[in-house]
Amino acid sequence: MLWGIFALLTGIAVLAVLWPLAKPVRKAASPDVAFYRAKLEEIERDAELAAISPQDAEAAKTEAARQLLAAAEKDEPKPTFGASPMRPRLVAIVALVFVPGLALGLYGYLGHPDWPDEPLEARLNAPAESMDINAAIAKVEAHLAQHPDDGLGYEVLVPAYLRLGRIEDAVHAAQMALQKLGDNPQRLTAYGETLVFANDGIVTEQARQLFVRALAAGSEPKALFFLGLAASQEGDKTTARNYWQKLLAQSPPDAPWRSDLTARLAALSQQSAAPDPAAAIAALPPAERAAAIGAMIDRLAARLAENGQDIEGWLRLVRAYKVMNEIDKARAALATARRDFGGNAAATARLDALAHELGLNS
Repeated sequence: MLWGIFALLTGIAVLAVLWPLAKPVRKAASPDVAFYRAKLEEIERDAELAAISPQDAEAAKTEAARQLLAAAEKDEPKPTFGASPMRPRLVAIVALVFVPGLALGLYGYLGHPDWPDEPLEARLNAPAESMDINAAIAKVEAHLAQHPDDGLGYEVLVPAYLRLGRIEDAVHAAQMALQKLGDNPQRLTAYGETLVFANDGIVTEQARQLFVRALAAGSEPKALFFLGLAASQEGDKTTARNYWQKLLAQSPPDAPWRSDLTARLAALSQQSAAPDPAAAIAALPPAERAAAIGAMIDRLAARLAENGQDIEGWLRLVRAYKVMNEIDKARAALATARRDFGGNAAATARLDALAHELGLNS
């Protein structure tokens, strides 16, 4: 395709040179020649109209013809030294040989026909305003339909799907990339990240295990962040702070995530400085303590009744009912949570593990 375009452009350039040579040169008549021709035509008209006698007309035409011949001889071009009909042919031959030769020489010197195409990943990561990401994704998907074992294609699609909000497709692509290409810190983290997005920002146990494996395989900043997030969501502020402080120490000064990380660490410090509700409740007399715990459990149950997609909340509620020895409520909460997370294998596994731990299966 490229060489076809190159040949077409070269042909156009050669044609532009040869076209003027193929046209015959026409020289305009001099003013004297044009004048005497017009004079002859005027005498003819006067004779036809009988404006002059035939004898006068014939004499006038003879004189005008003589002057026309003299003017034509004067206008005839003088022979030029070295002029030859071969000159246009030589110019044509030079154009046919020199123009393509010059073009090929310049392309060989300046061009790089042996360079490969820019990698597909680089093209997909280009700014959205400079490319059609949907068209690029469609091409990769068509390629994968023909070559389903190309793990690199799946790996390229993960950030593209996330950019377009196609979360389920991103999860599948990340899983396939890991399966086809094998483990490394980046692929493990990418798969875990898609699972977090798929669960509305909650770090599931499956995702947490992926981040742990990523850190064990090598340094991966995103894994540190998500492990800190998982600890924060579980209420383990100390562990969350350790992960995020380690990430902050490894981050360059101009890293775009530093401001967010600093804000999260500041929020953890404020939470640590605030009074611990659990400690305050523990200090209450037994009757008041039971009432305070019951009120907290009721508020948690009411919130989960409005929005049941909080797996961490369900785990806390079931455990709280068990601690309060309200076994029937614990089992009912467990059944509701399993129904809400029926399509989420990771959440269901965590609920089953808690039920086994608390002895609620029987």
